[in-house]
Amino acid sequence: MNSLFASTARGLEELLKSELEALGARECRVVQGGVHYQGDSRLMYQSLLWSRLASRILLPLGECGVYSDLDLYLGAQSIDWTVLLAPGSTFAVHFSGLNDSIRNSQYGAMKVKDAIVDAFTRKNLPRPTVDREAPDFRVQVRLSRDTASISLDLSGEGLHQRGYRDRTGQAPIKENLAAAIVLRSGWQPGTPLLDPMCGTGTLLIEAAMIATDRAPGLRRQHWGFQGWCGHDEELWKSVVAEAQVRAQRGLNGYEARLFGSDRDSRVVEMARSAVRRAGFASLIQLDVRDVAQLANPLPDGPCGTVISNPPYGERLDSEPALIALHSQLGRLMKARFGGWQLSLFSASPDLLNCLQLRADRQFHAKNGPLECVQKNYRLAETAPGTEPQAIAPDYANRLRKNIKKLEKWAKQQGIECYRLYDADLPEYNLAVDRYADHVVIQEYAPPKNIDLAKARQRLFDAISATMEVLQLAPGQLVLKTRERQKGKNQYQKLAGKGDFMEVREYNARLWVNLTDYLDTGLFLDHRIARRTLGEMSRGKDFLNLFCYTGSASVHAGLGGARSTTSVDMSRTYLEWAERNLRLNGLTGRAHRLMQADCLDWLRHADEQFDLIFIDPPTFSNSKRMADAFDVQRDHISLMRDLKRLLRPDGTIMFSNNKRGFSMDLDGLTALGLSAREITRDTLSQDFARNRQIHNCWLIRHAVKD
Repeated sequence: MNSLFASTARGLEELLKSELEALGARECRVVQGGVHYQGDSRLMYQSLLWSRLASRILLPLGECGVYSDLDLYLGAQSIDWTVLLAPGSTFAVHFSGLNDSIRNSQYGAMKVKDAIVDAFTRKNLPRPTVDREAPDFRVQVRLSRDTASISLDLSGEGLHQRGYRDRTGQAPIKENLAAAIVLRSGWQPGTPLLDPMCGTGTLLIEAAMIATDRAPGLRRQHWGFQGWCGHDEELWKSVVAEAQVRAQRGLNGYEARLFGSDRDSRVVEMARSAVRRAGFASLIQLDVRDVAQLANPLPDGPCGTVISNPPYGERLDSEPALIALHSQLGRLMKARFGGWQLSLFSASPDLLNCLQLRADRQFHAKNGPLECVQKNYRLAETAPGTEPQAIAPDYANRLRKNIKKLEKWAKQQGIECYRLYDADLPEYNLAVDRYADHVVIQEYAPPKNIDLAKARQRLFDAISATMEVLQLAPGQLVLKTRERQKGKNQYQKLAGKGDFMEVREYNARLWVNLTDYLDTGLFLDHRIARRTLGEMSRGKDFLNLFCYTGSASVHAGLGGARSTTSVDMSRTYLEWAERNLRLNGLTGRAHRLMQADCLDWLRHADEQFDLIFIDPPTFSNSKRMADAFDVQRDHISLMRDLKRLLRPDGTIMFSNNKRGFSMDLDGLTALGLSAREITRDTLSQDFARNRQIHNCWLIRHAVKD
């Protein structure tokens, strides 16, 4: 009897134990990451050839305490390597784990390598050589705390390498994990199986192996035990021959079909190639098809199982297309696959919630470093011809209505960026903005009395409906969550993609970035204010304070301003402003960019301007500003400094976004200034529902009697 250890992915240990026991293994004991078991030589070879779930199968050689590097060397030296490894052959040592004595895995591997080589040189035998790529003999050493376990790797390459796949898709799953997904799905061989996002076909091929009684290792060409002196070649050939007979018998007698599809034709071709090499071209039918066109391959029966590993992203707010995909998949399953089973494996439980289905069972496993869940669903019977239920119909209808009203208006105005939806319906508390052929959805934080799960589901539904109504391709929709921001949080960086796109606003060309920051670089509600500044700026010296990305300076420059001066504290946004100015041919000394705390700059500036635009934050306590700022409390102090810079016939356009802002008219009068509110005049059609999105005033020197 041999003491053996089979390793596997976390979460599959009990499943592997059952598999080994079915093969005849004895004294199976589950530990984290694998199973210890006993078996004779035939069982050892059978477990190598037949295990669908094991990653590797090891033959333990010994253990030793490691309190110094010498302990490791002596522990490895105590094993008689000359009876395990042929003189002059090749070997490799794989070392994992560290402790206070062995702080580098390469160093640990070197000490074991030295012990193996020295075992041969002491007996004057030809020493073996190291070959890391294709060794005859692999040694596995695992150091856990102060104990090193030394084993012979009987597998060689990982057992997930079945020999049928030479290329992989973007995010493949290993074959042994795919086999576990199939085994846990509830699918019964002999019934139909469909993978609508099949990638390179791994799930389908593993299912075909299970259904036809094919040993998963039957097509492997190289094994780790082949360089082991204890290998019994005749016994191995006997085990292989028996498996070959079973595989041929199983393939000849299997009649049910397996179906797969994927939207990427290149990936489907890779899957077809793998299916041919695996010998299952007669069983597995593959098509190029998007999930949106998914149809039941057997509408008249029998019912089967849908199994898939759908794509998932690291962050939901960067992958709204995946939200729409899962929501759409759930509706299609309910409408077209009544009576079937559905099993999905994913690293994102939130995405699986978009299906709006209740799982009967669920399992957990790791896919590499990712914690994943597999959920099984039983789909209720549906009447023939049933179509998917419309998703978020009220929201979708409102969005269609708004598009019909706004698209023609925007084209006539010469603008590519505008708001399509602004919390029109209380159930869908979000804003939808169009930027040329892209769309940004901003989710407003729901009130505390709203159930978060329900609010999240409504967001998912709205994303799906938006993509469907606007016919958006993946990557054309960006999702952001907007909460009340304070100080520099309004400039918080979200990503680092650096994807800028050019858009047009009246006669201006501007750069926007939809992914990297909370805001895109263009405040849409100030569009008419910017146009008005352009109309007022001819022949004037223009000052833009808190200039952000300089879009107002661009309009002023295009309107014929003699000079523009743009001031902001952020180097990032000043560089962005410079790009915007350059895009419109506004370069040279006439167009200055200054990095400074605007409030401090105002107190010390001694220049004069004809036209000043200032759109300060509602509140700021940024460490880079000298003092905390509150626009309601401090706007008169602000006007005092602005008056000093304003020429006698000049104009200040003052804007802010504070709801309920009240202009201190008496305070202005005391300063010798007069004000006229133009808020209504600066709100365009796409912001008609949100009259308080900003406040805007024109302020001039008061006319003396």
